[in-house]
Amino acid sequence: MFENISFANPDFFWLLLILPLAIVWYIFKQKEETASLRISSAKGFSYKSILPKLKPGLFILRLLAIGAIIIAMARPQTEDISTRTKTTKGIDIVIAIDVSSSMLARDLKPNRLSALKDVAADFIKKRPNDRIGLVVYAAESYTKTPVTTDKSIVLNALSEITYGQLEDGTAIGMGLATSVNRLKESTAKSKIIILLTDGVNNSGFIEPQTASDLAIEYGIKTYTIGLGTNGNALSPISYNADGSFRYGMRQVEIDEELLKDIALATGGRYFRATDNESLEEIYDEINKLEKTEIEEFKYYRYEEKFRPWVLLAGALLLVEWILRNTLFRSFV
Repeated sequence: MFENISFANPDFFWLLLILPLAIVWYIFKQKEETASLRISSAKGFSYKSILPKLKPGLFILRLLAIGAIIIAMARPQTEDISTRTKTTKGIDIVIAIDVSSSMLARDLKPNRLSALKDVAADFIKKRPNDRIGLVVYAAESYTKTPVTTDKSIVLNALSEITYGQLEDGTAIGMGLATSVNRLKESTAKSKIIILLTDGVNNSGFIEPQTASDLAIEYGIKTYTIGLGTNGNALSPISYNADGSFRYGMRQVEIDEELLKDIALATGGRYFRATDNESLEEIYDEINKLEKTEIEEFKYYRYEEKFRPWVLLAGALLLVEWILRNTLFRSFV
């Protein structure tokens, strides 16, 4: 009966202390009222009625009625809560991913591109209220997915990104410009680009500085990530006869100054990821820096449950009154 029940006036439960006090009072009162009679023979009193032994039941009925009244005064009720959330400050995000051959380097496990895809997927899952799009670039760039709230589409597109879809090279300016183009018409309160590369700008017909100026003009913040260990990494250096890559040690070259300048100019930050763990930490940090404001509305509906207790108390008092004035009338 008390399942999923709350009480509007729980302080009234202190009144339940009356019940044990009343029981103590009743016991002492009965002892004082009990009379004794000495007779020479009990033959004339062989009939024994059970009613005197049941008389305390009247008191118990009254105590139960009082207990039910106290519970009713505490106002038991069921609570139905419905919640509605509203995004008050949405964020549009474009993740720009370098897919040049150097992204197959194995200083991250199993390689840079695969490690990035895993971490980016976790990041996307943690942003359920934002619109997210994907841009891929190498010597050129294109939009893999426009900004959308459908995370299944974005995650599926992310899983399909591989090396070889574009001419090899690293066109940072192109990747950034294409990302800006996806966000320039956005009406979101906040617009950001997460641009990742593991190399130096060596391709494309749009300079990174020009793309950075476009981002500033449209109020787009850019977080840049340099991916690769410090020193040398096992990287593709040539092709085997079967068309697969031959790997060898190659020095890691990242234009950190360029990436820092882009981030600083647009109001973002530059990060360096040298292993899988640091890459995860960077995306977690960006996730914390870019908070989406969510407003939550809770609606409460209460249904009063005191009436059954009032009816129970009334029924108990009625039964007690009837018994007291019928079966137990001679003993009252």
